[in-house]
Amino acid sequence: MTFSLQALGATTTAISDHANTAVLAADWDRLGPTFGTAIVDTLIMVSVTLVVGGLLGLCLGVLLYTSRAGGILQNKALYTFLNLLVNFVRPIPFIIMITAFGPLTLAVVGTTIGREAAMFIMSIAATFGVARIVEQNLVSIDPGVIEAARSMGANPWQIITTVIIPEALGPLVLGYTFIFIAIVDMSAMAGYIGGGGLGDFAIVYGYRAYDWQVTYVATFAIIIIVQVAQLFGNWLSKKIMRR
Repeated sequence: MTFSLQALGATTTAISDHANTAVLAADWDRLGPTFGTAIVDTLIMVSVTLVVGGLLGLCLGVLLYTSRAGGILQNKALYTFLNLLVNFVRPIPFIIMITAFGPLTLAVVGTTIGREAAMFIMSIAATFGVARIVEQNLVSIDPGVIEAARSMGANPWQIITTVIIPEALGPLVLGYTFIFIAIVDMSAMAGYIGGGGLGDFAIVYGYRAYDWQVTYVATFAIIIIVQVAQLFGNWLSKKIMRR
């Protein structure tokens, strides 16, 4: 009887170990296509957000810089309003922003879940993050360069496009590289609302399935994307500033 109980216990342990091994060993023949789709979804979300949030943030940042005291479009009321708006929205953690902006997302996109909803919220967050980075980089421009352009009769639009932005282009590239990395981070959290991408892949097929291999592979893929973007941003910035 004792032998039978020991044998039964050994068999149960072997079955349990086999089950655990089966759970932890990811079936990449099955998950491979899903993993590829997740990478594509991440790149789409990040690219669209970077373009939309980058352009809107650039406009907002330039307006902040030019409307401040001493700026070429000096307007105290406008600057105060925009400054308070950026200070109000920018510190909101993205995971909270997803729920806080739910009604606005529903009104604009028609849903609060999925990739489109995620990109909408990500674009809002990126816009205000970019705006502050743009303003901070433009503040470092030598005022004498702008005054020289004004004395030559250049209008505000000409000064913005031919003096202000070109003068700060190198640092702006580094700033946008930082924003790109932040957007990748947001895209991972977008998995909580079914936004797809590597974050959703890691949560659904890794964390919830207790498959750490999937989680590590998804994390490594995100690290590779970030490293490529950082290296490219550093290279482009150095190339611009050497001119």
